[in-house]
Amino acid sequence: MSSVRRNQRAALGPARFGRSCAPEEVGEEDEPAHGESEGLRVDEIRVFLVDDHRVVRTGLAAYLGVEPGMRVVGQAPDGRAALDEIAVLDRAGELPDVILMDLKMPRMDGIATTAEVKRRWPATEVVAVTSFIEEEQIRAALEAGAAGYLLKDADAPDVAAAIRAAIAGEVHLDPAAARALTASLRAPQQDQAPLTPREREVISAIASGATNRQIARELGVSERTARTHVSNILAKLGLTSRTQAAMWAVREGLVDEPERPAR
Repeated sequence: MSSVRRNQRAALGPARFGRSCAPEEVGEEDEPAHGESEGLRVDEIRVFLVDDHRVVRTGLAAYLGVEPGMRVVGQAPDGRAALDEIAVLDRAGELPDVILMDLKMPRMDGIATTAEVKRRWPATEVVAVTSFIEEEQIRAALEAGAAGYLLKDADAPDVAAAIRAAIAGEVHLDPAAARALTASLRAPQQDQAPLTPREREVISAIASGATNRQIARELGVSERTARTHVSNILAKLGLTSRTQAAMWAVREGLVDEPERPAR
């Protein structure tokens, strides 16, 4: 399935899912073009929910059901059931755009399910939604292909922001998750440069305004690999957005500061 970026900044209501986190910036709104071919994402983001707790699925479905530009197309209590349901939706032309994925579940956990989703439906994005902030879990989710990592006490608007960030090709990390990764990455590298040469290439591209897809094309890697580089960079530097990463690159002299227009 082809993908059309929809970076909608819809007004978010007062519904609450939990604690707030700083959202990733996802860019300006794109107007859907008329006459798009069948199967393209145009009007709404199709969301699928995977969690072994019914109350969590019910709460998410209730909020996303009234969130402009989003539609819950299905839900499942574990990974195996999710894969079966998603396959049915795919055959019906309703393949989810984004899956909100719990990590600790019976039968098939969220890490294994995420990896299988990305293998079978690479255009579908996965955002982990969990109660765990252990570094191993965060890293495993991102390496499996997750495009974001949220805690279950995140505010409902931040869940929507993470969904939109995933659609835009961005990585959305809960600040607590970013701190957990940062602590583990910095400890053994105190006498080394904070970023590898490849990561410096990536952050320079970020500062130049490149998307994950453009970075992947420039480096000759997959978009998933480019996204992993971005998430590792944010974690190493203790940042939560691409804007902060761009400012860091300018401050470190990796790119020139944009010239101000003459008055």
